[in-house]
Amino acid sequence: MAEDSGRPRRLHLVDGTYELFRAHFSKRPARRAPDGRDVKATVGLVGSLLGLLDDEDEAVTHLGVAFDHPIESWRNERFADYKSSAGIDEDLLAQFAGAEEAVATLGVHVWRAVEVEADDVLASAAVTFAGEVDQVRVLTPDKDLAQVVDGQRVVQVDRRRDTVRDEDGVRERFGVAPASIPDLLALVGDDADGIPGLPGFGARSSATLLAHYGDLDAIPDEHTDWTVPVRGAARLAETLRGRREDARLYRELTRLGTDHPLEVELDGLVVAGVPRGPYLAWCDALGLTTLRERPTRWADGG
Repeated sequence: MAEDSGRPRRLHLVDGTYELFRAHFSKRPARRAPDGRDVKATVGLVGSLLGLLDDEDEAVTHLGVAFDHPIESWRNERFADYKSSAGIDEDLLAQFAGAEEAVATLGVHVWRAVEVEADDVLASAAVTFAGEVDQVRVLTPDKDLAQVVDGQRVVQVDRRRDTVRDEDGVRERFGVAPASIPDLLALVGDDADGIPGLPGFGARSSATLLAHYGDLDAIPDEHTDWTVPVRGAARLAETLRGRREDARLYRELTRLGTDHPLEVELDGLVVAGVPRGPYLAWCDALGLTTLRERPTRWADGG
């Protein structure tokens, strides 16, 4: 789909790792390539992206997809319990390289996150290109990405739940501004990433403190100095005094980088249609028939 100067320019940033996992654990029937390889997640991902490209409400003009490959990053070196590839289905892990190649056959730009995470790449792209488009739409339900939401210029989209969250939506959902999301996750924890948080700090108490103080470093050591009412304040203050350095480490882990080299300009993210030859060759190699007919706009204009 070529860029139309009469349409709003919307950059869609997709968490390819999340989409792979979602497709792998979906209720879709198993899918194997002619050589026996499990390709259910890959096929599901491609089908999902084709659906996105055809979605008139999303009106995609620019698109990029980021993958964690490998799952591990610098964060694993900083914190041993951080999420890793341990325990992940080997059939799913084996599809990562092929999934990147499959997405590329759609004419979509692919980022592979090696030392950082896909979330860092998505955050960097959102911040880098926000001033060049009418809106950036980050397609993932991951709480981490809420930290880059900015007004209605950068929003977070959960396609599975059909929800869109702007800056007001982040405040309503989490009780804090986007900039305080890393501090919130540091206190509350994030099971998805292996962040334990601090004992006793729940979503309400943490949000109350951070909505007032902004970040965990500004929260006074003594609960008697707290100027907002928090249940169990004395106990929470004692925990924070003793484990503030742990909280700072967790915040470091949850804070996304926004200056990762993207190695592509905005023009390189324009959706120009599916390249017929590469895409059909990919479908044939996997023995796909229905998906072969799915694209509605080809790069050659057919």
